[in-house]
Amino acid sequence: MNLKYLWATLQFITRIPVPQRWSEGTEFQQYGRGVPFFPVVGLIAGIIAALLTVWIAQATHSPLIAALGYVLALILITGGFHLDGLADTCDGIFSARKRERMLEIMRDSRIGTHGCLALIFALMTKSAAAYELLASSSLSLTAAAGLLICAPVAGRTCMSLVMYNQRYAREGEGMGNIYIGRITLRQFVITLATGAVIVTVAGGMKALGALIITAFIIYGLGRYFRHHLGGQTGDTLGAAEECGEIIFLLALFWV
Repeated sequence: MNLKYLWATLQFITRIPVPQRWSEGTEFQQYGRGVPFFPVVGLIAGIIAALLTVWIAQATHSPLIAALGYVLALILITGGFHLDGLADTCDGIFSARKRERMLEIMRDSRIGTHGCLALIFALMTKSAAAYELLASSSLSLTAAAGLLICAPVAGRTCMSLVMYNQRYAREGEGMGNIYIGRITLRQFVITLATGAVIVTVAGGMKALGALIITAFIIYGLGRYFRHHLGGQTGDTLGAAEECGEIIFLLALFWV
């Protein structure tokens, strides 16, 4: 795999500065080749967020403030890119309209009631889960940080489940169209395997178990989106990533 696709992917789905020359020669339509690097991008984001969280926890001795710092760090790293997709998807899906109208609503730049509620729920749930991990007497700060690193990895790994063997829901081109239905079986398997290895190394078997649970739920969520929208969009990819992070963090308390 060519590393220029890693830098192009990092540049596209995060706000982490990447020198332009590192991804030079990569066409936008080729970005789908960078999907196997999604878990690595998640690892980079997770490490940055976890390091900040550990620093805040040690400086303030407050798991709550550290948890809020973790969630804020992830937002700043991605620029809220995936949260926007979550909000748009919820506005469309929960409007309970016909497929065409749902897709129109999702394309609207304005946020609706369902989108606002989804964002509030997502941020509160992430914060609460991160707090419980950081405040847990059975986990050291290092162990909790390792599990927090895994959440963005799990989210981006599971995005491949709504890309592989899927169809683009809209007519014409869109940002999601470079990924949806464009990745090969080999790229799909490499993405899942890479994500599994990273979470196992960073969080142990507990994290791997949570990833497996997350993968099954996101697969089902992808089928739900496909049933209602006739396929996937860039917004549903973002929704899958955010839901993947949330489900992974919650699943840690079940395994």
